[in-house]
Amino acid sequence: MELQVKDGAAISVSEQIFDRSYNEGLIHQAVVAFMAGARSGTKRQLTRSEVSGGGKKPWNQKGSGRARAGTTRSPIWRTGGVTFAARPRNFEQKINRKAYRVAMASIFSELVRQDRLIVVESLTVSSPKTREVLGLVKNLGIQGGRTLFVAEAFDEHFFLGSRNVIELGYLTADMLDPVSLVGAERVVITRAAVKMVEEWLS
Repeated sequence: MELQVKDGAAISVSEQIFDRSYNEGLIHQAVVAFMAGARSGTKRQLTRSEVSGGGKKPWNQKGSGRARAGTTRSPIWRTGGVTFAARPRNFEQKINRKAYRVAMASIFSELVRQDRLIVVESLTVSSPKTREVLGLVKNLGIQGGRTLFVAEAFDEHFFLGSRNVIELGYLTADMLDPVSLVGAERVVITRAAVKMVEEWLS
């Protein structure tokens, strides 16, 4: 199949990646797995055996008039450990590499079917100015909604110029993830980035 490049010739791409049937269940699994992997989990607390110090008996067993104590790291002490200490929970969900790639290809195919994938020759600006990036957006005829720009290599000028606009996102082809793609109203991708995606998902 072919994808039309904005103000340029069409490029030939694989139907296995850009014309795959929509697999909602697999896409949902990939999105949930990616988001779960980003969770940090619970703050780690220390038990009495993990708190430093407390090796010396605070006072004699008898004669002081105070309750007997063997260590200052007991949970009943202010500086002691926690009785049921919290442990970081691992929220990571496993998804097979092949299934993940099929999910990504399904997302790209749906973007193509809905005319939400715009292929351009390049994404470059002469200076890190927001007005230059907005000028490029205007030339592409993009209006409203979140737009994700995908380039084959990181361009600092474009990144600095686009980060002040909340509706614009910028990623390189090797940093793509299902959450960014699903959350975008449209995806503007360079010709070279399309080929990188094709090689990655093939």
